Amino acid sequence: MPTQQKYINLTNNLKMSMVGFGTYLIQDEDAQSLVHQAIRSGYRHVDTAEAYGNENGVGLGIKTALGELGISREEICVTTKLWPGNEAWGQAPKTYASTIESLQASLAKLQLDYIDLYLIHAPFHQTQRLEQWKALVELQRQGKVRAIGVSNFNEAHIEEIKAVGLPLPDANQIELHPWSQKPDLVSYLAENDISIIAYSSLVPLSNWRDVEGQASAKTEQMKADGADSDSPFKVMAKKYGVSEAQVLLRWGIQKGYAVLPKSTNAERIRQNIDLFGFEIDDEDMAAMAKMDRGEGVAWSSGDPTKEA
Repeated sequence: MPTQQKYINLTNNLKMSMVGFGTYLIQDEDAQSLVHQAIRSGYRHVDTAEAYGNENGVGLGIKTALGELGISREEICVTTKLWPGNEAWGQAPKTYASTIESLQASLAKLQLDYIDLYLIHAPFHQTQRLEQWKALVELQRQGKVRAIGVSNFNEAHIEEIKAVGLPLPDANQIELHPWSQKPDLVSYLAENDISIIAYSSLVPLSNWRDVEGQASAKTEQMKADGADSDSPFKVMAKKYGVSEAQVLLRWGIQKGYAVLPKSTNAERIRQNIDLFGFEIDDEDMAAMAKMDRGEGVAWSSGDPTKEA
């Protein structure tokens, strides 16, 4: 089990390990064993969401691991996300009251007394965004969630919160990797002391979402670049004696972001948390800084019909 780990401070009394286990696209019936495996491998941060449909399995995995390993609940940082509803998909927007109800439902499925980090999954519904955020502020006040944040929000969405004098998010979970670096948003979040959690860190790999039913918006050129035997990530992986995935995840860590690798393979689960025995040198970090291709492929804040 890797013994090294780094943390970011979400609040004055809540630290979150920078490497979390992501569970997007993990089926509920598989989540228990995989989350259990991840915690046994050293993960102390688990990320799920109402919309993933696997909170029950994730909760069982956490419960099993805590019982087996004899570690306390306080050692595990659990993130889940409110699905705000999407009118483009025929869903009613969550109100203040139904946001509170959604958190209660997530707690029941996860079999937990509190959530460490509760996020609004996406900035849908301009008329309801602030009501949803007010509900999260109240849930934090009640102690049902320890930290609150957002996902896929841009500067304008957060400025709405600031304009009405509500507390700002503790974190924003966004797509970040060398092909989508979002420098303006990253600078804005840093200026406002909002922690950054990166998802879809492995987009540049040729096998990212290559399974049937896991479509992404990667272009044919991106797919070709990811499969290129001379891709810079393959070259770097060989240089540092690690996997391409480890290079991409380590890039996020060195940028100061928490990362959320997801795998269903036991060896890769162990490998993806082992990120602190090497460091990407300044030359390679500078080369990666020039790889930005724009907004990303997993989410577009301008298109509410794309999946988060």
